[in-house]
Amino acid sequence: MSDLPRTQHIIASGFIAAVGVTVAYISFTQEPSEAYLFPRIISSVFAVLAIWTFGKALLGRTKVGNGLSWDAMKNMLPGLLVMLVYVYWAAKGLGFYTGTTIAVFILISLYDPAPHGAVKSWIKRILITAGFMAVMYGLFALLLNVFTPREVFF
Repeated sequence: MSDLPRTQHIIASGFIAAVGVTVAYISFTQEPSEAYLFPRIISSVFAVLAIWTFGKALLGRTKVGNGLSWDAMKNMLPGLLVMLVYVYWAAKGLGFYTGTTIAVFILISLYDPAPHGAVKSWIKRILITAGFMAVMYGLFALLLNVFTPREVFF
């Protein structure tokens, strides 16, 4: 059973490396190429780091700790479900900015330890979400001048 953390690390880093390579491949094969300049840079760096991590895991040269417990996996499950809904439906169906706003607000609400019965904590969550989205908009639309998916609302 002592090899479980290493196996978990190999599987997780292998999956992430596969996603990184797939995203990099997509960013290099889509048109118009100008729209994918920023994703190419980010996805290439992500893919290289993910492959490097996967290689270290295969060679057994990573410090993997104790692995993920069942409780830790249960704690991550709501966030993973929100991510799946966002990636496969909300980002395209609602638009990038609207879908991202909803996803970030839900994630903050799920994982914020502040009481859900206090108005002050909801105001804080709304302000954090608004600040995050302002930074996202400023980064993508104003600073980088890159295309974002434009669907129903934005």
